[in-house]
Amino acid sequence: MSIFIKLGWYFKQEWKIYLVGLFGLLLTALVGIVPPRIIGVLVDTIHRGQLSASNLWILLAVLTVAAVTQYGARYMWRTAIWGEAAKLEKVLRNRLFRHYTEMDLEFFQKYRTGDLMAHATNDLSAIQRVAGGGILQFADSMITGGTTLIAMITLIDWRLTLIAIIPFPLLAVMARYLGTKIHVAFRDSQAAFSRLNNKAEESITGIKVIKGLGQQQEDMADFNNQVATTININRRVNRLDSLFDPMTTMIIALSYVVTIVYGGYLVTNGSITIGSLVSFVSYLAMMVWPMFAVGMLFNTLERGNASYDRVMDLLNQKSAVIDDSDGVDQAPRGEIDYDVKAFSYPDDQRPALQNIAFKVPAGHTVGLVGKVGSGKSTILRLILRQFDNYEGSIKFGGIDIKHYKLDALMPAIGYVPQDTFLFSDTIRENIRFARPDASQQQVEQAAKKSDLYDQIQGMPAGYDTAVGEEGISMSGGQRQRLAIARALLINPELLILDDALSAVDAETETQILDNLHAERQNKTTIISAHRLSSVMGADEILVIDGGQIVERGTHSELMARGGWYREMFERQELETKVKGGKANG
Repeated sequence: MSIFIKLGWYFKQEWKIYLVGLFGLLLTALVGIVPPRIIGVLVDTIHRGQLSASNLWILLAVLTVAAVTQYGARYMWRTAIWGEAAKLEKVLRNRLFRHYTEMDLEFFQKYRTGDLMAHATNDLSAIQRVAGGGILQFADSMITGGTTLIAMITLIDWRLTLIAIIPFPLLAVMARYLGTKIHVAFRDSQAAFSRLNNKAEESITGIKVIKGLGQQQEDMADFNNQVATTININRRVNRLDSLFDPMTTMIIALSYVVTIVYGGYLVTNGSITIGSLVSFVSYLAMMVWPMFAVGMLFNTLERGNASYDRVMDLLNQKSAVIDDSDGVDQAPRGEIDYDVKAFSYPDDQRPALQNIAFKVPAGHTVGLVGKVGSGKSTILRLILRQFDNYEGSIKFGGIDIKHYKLDALMPAIGYVPQDTFLFSDTIRENIRFARPDASQQQVEQAAKKSDLYDQIQGMPAGYDTAVGEEGISMSGGQRQRLAIARALLINPELLILDDALSAVDAETETQILDNLHAERQNKTTIISAHRLSSVMGADEILVIDGGQIVERGTHSELMARGGWYREMFERQELETKVKGGKANG
């Protein structure tokens, strides 16, 4: 029953509607007492030979009124209880989704996508059943069972009732024993479902890699193994679950045996009439649902309890990136002053950055270059506030970025990563994702700046072309240019390109950079790149190695210095000439 206590906050909030539902259940149970008693009276009347047309019509009228009243009462409790259960699922779903959007990158590194999806679907459905079916099973078993039991005692015979319910305590013993085991088993079942969900999500997302490496059979074998494991875990849940109904049926059968034997004896000695015995049997039949409801109740509660604990474990996770509710709510403008003394990723003692200090005056461009894993993307992640646990400060417009409200800071930054994510929608909607109210002319202007306009014009559906899931219908270069167009549409104060030109050719790269230089003379740009031609025109270039700045200067200054930058630039120039020669040959 602890799940009812855990959901107490919601029941207190919606107590009026639940009270209406409980009243509907009570009315249904009270009216339900009438038909068996009417049938008993009818049997006795027939047995005494006193049945007349007027008596029959009166009894039929009473049954009709009872049926109509029960219909209205059932509509009342169904609307109230099931409606509130659906509302609870909506509240928790919104809370969980909002929590996902507010959590930091560390949270999503800890939890897999499939697991998070399982919490938002399977677990929430189990909790919803507690607020709907659980309330119904609990209240109805108490109300229907209680009113029926009172009717059996007061309208028929208390001795017969006492004898008939002797087997009932066995149900409570069984429910307590199996309920504990089901709670553990169902928690394991939900965890297995999460793992299977994650496996399916990963396989579908990575299908191109799987097919490209010819690993379809191996992946299928792994999936089948996880399915088999999940089925075995669920079989244990089903075995425990299946013990409820047979045990309940046995208890009811024992009650019927006792009723027929002892009730027959009471009829023969004149203690009760045969009509009363018929009514009693009908009342006993009405006790079948409350007893089954008790078995279903423990199942529902244990499943909901396990799911609620899993969801609360997620909701109790705190983001390390805190949004300052009293922070600056104006969009940042001006110089970027980056001064990070040290930064390490969570659960990693090794420093990812050390003594990174540079300034980017408004309207200037800074380039970040270095080997793979040198720390370029880490520098950018701190500006994007994906992590806040660093020593030092990052100021934007003279104010520490931690002192801005996130809703003010983030819209001022246009970020284009190397691995571009596109939504399963049209080209138009992907470009204007951050500005849904953007006009078609503004969308086209952004496409021109990213050198994608001509290619879109050549597509049969133009801007209405569907890009497919994660942009699968577009090439890598097209996806990157579409992402650049999306970032440029919001005209950000700071544009960050994180190796966002790696999939385009040299000519397209030059065209995009020229467009950026012309359009963003008063805006700040940071370009991280592996290909050094992307940063040649930057006002300052930082060479990163091992999380530190090892060289800095303009392109000409770095070339004159003769360090890593010059060596890499000449190597890339040579590679370009070799490729060009082969193409001409």
